[in-house]
Amino acid sequence: MTDVSLDKPESQLAAVWRQFRRHKGAVFGLAVLSLLVAFVLIGPLVWELPTLTTTQQILNKNKPPSLAHPMGTDQIGRDILDRMMSAGRVSLAVGFIAMMIAIFVGTFIGILAGYFKRLDGPLMRLTDMFLALPLIPLLLVMVMLFRDRIAKVVGPEMGAFVLIVFAIGMTSWMHAARIVRGEVLALKEREYVLAARSIGAPPRRVILRHILPNVISPVMVAATLGIAEAIITESVLSFLGLGFPPDFPTWGRLLFDGLQYMQLYPERVIWPGLAISLTVLSVNYIGDGLRDALDPKARGR
Repeated sequence: MTDVSLDKPESQLAAVWRQFRRHKGAVFGLAVLSLLVAFVLIGPLVWELPTLTTTQQILNKNKPPSLAHPMGTDQIGRDILDRMMSAGRVSLAVGFIAMMIAIFVGTFIGILAGYFKRLDGPLMRLTDMFLALPLIPLLLVMVMLFRDRIAKVVGPEMGAFVLIVFAIGMTSWMHAARIVRGEVLALKEREYVLAARSIGAPPRRVILRHILPNVISPVMVAATLGIAEAIITESVLSFLGLGFPPDFPTWGRLLFDGLQYMQLYPERVIWPGLAISLTVLSVNYIGDGLRDALDPKARGR
């Protein structure tokens, strides 16, 4: 009698990863983003600077790149490499946290609008209203109105972080809401959802057990793209001088500070601009790869 060995079926996670690896741009983006995260998180542990007095720091200003300062020093003697790592931590934190706020709000509103017909009209009109608002002027108004008030409570640096992250997150949820609403409108007519409703399952249980797990894929794709949008928005605010204070650097703030020295020291604009561009490009590629990998129809291609 011949033994017939059956191969273990491939798990969904393995199938997603296999499809993701086929997307060369997504793999490149994941590698670049991993290097950037390692640069801003592990870099400060490796690159330790000696403590300088005020006089030594002023004498050290505007130094060209060297072994002691691979990216040179700025106009008041601060090491640009150290500033790039500190700024990267803030910029990436803003991108990830603002994305989480936007995805949470967008998913919540999208599910309510798609599942409950009576809420669909009001919530979608609210979404359209937010989409019609000019984003940058709205953020500028929010920063000007609430920056000093929040700074008095939690301090200028943490106040600026909380305000900018919350403002970006609360003005970036609309696209996620429309994507989730479209998915829910299709999912609530599926057989398993209709069966759950027919046996008297409450809406909360249907949403948590049957609707929400099936909208994770488009939400993850929207989340990756939301990180890039949040980083660009924060960079624009900092570039306009209305973001974080000067002693709390971000890549956008470094761009703003280096603008007036661009002709003499162009590298002060090139480095933060390159970091922003690589981050946004890598996140967009990862989003494209996830969209293909999470789509069951695309896995067989």
